[in-house]
Amino acid sequence: MRIQDTAAIITGGASGLGEATARHFRAAGAAVTILDRDIARGTAVADEIGAHFAETDVTDEASVAAAIAAAKAAMGRITAAVNCAGIAPAEKTLGRDGPHSLDGFRRVIDINLVGSFNVARLAAAEIAQNPPEPDGARGVIINTASVAAFDGQKGQAAYAASKAGISGLSLPMARDLAREGIRVMAIAPGIFLTPMLQGLPQDVQDSLAQAVTCPKRLGDPAEYARLAAFIVECGYLNGEVIRLDGALRMQ
Repeated sequence: MRIQDTAAIITGGASGLGEATARHFRAAGAAVTILDRDIARGTAVADEIGAHFAETDVTDEASVAAAIAAAKAAMGRITAAVNCAGIAPAEKTLGRDGPHSLDGFRRVIDINLVGSFNVARLAAAEIAQNPPEPDGARGVIINTASVAAFDGQKGQAAYAASKAGISGLSLPMARDLAREGIRVMAIAPGIFLTPMLQGLPQDVQDSLAQAVTCPKRLGDPAEYARLAAFIVECGYLNGEVIRLDGALRMQ
């Protein structure tokens, strides 16, 4: 697959890693449809970069189905799905106010894990309709895990569990979709300078950067985007999770 021939849907494309990916893909010549709940921001980014936008709740089957149908109508086909939508609230299993909220735990799992699977499964049904390339390839799904899947910190029980689920999806989903020629990969970012971190004081950002082995800085969302584009083009990458973290190992 060549990035310039790609027609991609990108969830969470209105901000952060998803926005960076949408911008990079479009700059490389790919067709892009942004799937996001933020209508104002999603529309603005799409208009700026020459992409399409579809309001989407990744946890809702009908919403995702409608968004994928709109994306296919706008682009003619779908060859890649990049799942960047997610939330990262902090709550300890047992805190000063009592046990972890069960509804809160379910919400994180529902958005991060179930939402990604919801998009992936419905996107796969469309990608499977593409004519195969000479090696049988029809498309690729890229999910977003996190280093928290492997060494989550305090207050990350729900988030780490959701991202560990994303990590665990890669191989069985790749095996499930092999017959259709669809690859499945996951990227596990470390600490990236997304809008959530940009709101922290500079001294906190600097402290987080010093925890990274090398280079001692926060990740640039554009680096995630470039890796996603490489995965699209490197047809032998499949069923794996790639850590993108500067060798960070959280204590």
